[in-house]
Amino acid sequence: MTENTVVHLLRHGEVHNPDGVLYGRLPGYHLSENGRLMAETVAKAVAGRDIVTVWSSPMERAQETAAPVAEALGVEVTLDERLIEASNVFEGLRVAGGNGVFRDVRAYRHFVNPFRPSWGEPYSEVVLRMKAAIDDAREEARGHEALLVSHQLPIWIIRLAAERRRLWHDPRRRQCSLASLTSFTFEGDRLTSIGYSEPAGALLRDNPVPGA
Repeated sequence: MTENTVVHLLRHGEVHNPDGVLYGRLPGYHLSENGRLMAETVAKAVAGRDIVTVWSSPMERAQETAAPVAEALGVEVTLDERLIEASNVFEGLRVAGGNGVFRDVRAYRHFVNPFRPSWGEPYSEVVLRMKAAIDDAREEARGHEALLVSHQLPIWIIRLAAERRRLWHDPRRRQCSLASLTSFTFEGDRLTSIGYSEPAGALLRDNPVPGA
């Protein structure tokens, strides 16, 4: 019989970001108190699942989300650079509000090609690294489940690619809330379904920085 394997992509929890900047790959951004509660809530939700390996983006917020999950499952966290947030030229800047980058004419040169996109890491490169990580995790957890902690844009982009949808999109329409699970189910090496859930949905509140 063909083995079924599930690879869960977990977006990190809420981040302490009082200035409302796009933090991207910048160091020093940690989970807020609510974000830590989100991580603990997810840990409780998946504790009974057949997850045999937990991987994480190297960013602090991802590691802090992975820690209680790994502890609940009794496994170690493996850091994987391929799960990192997409690079973005607007890191450290506000992207919303009256003084956001969209009101700064000096930023317009970065908006010339939304299909690539011209303001950061090409979507096609995000797909390649995320697919490679998922394939390796699937192989390690074959017949069981794996959980990979990443970020909104990489998770959403690999989902679009897997569903054979166009990669350019409206960030406001991503189905990938904080601490959400996007779950890829494989029969052998064949992807058979993609599911989505929000185990910490009751803790969600406004998130003014999409893609973080």
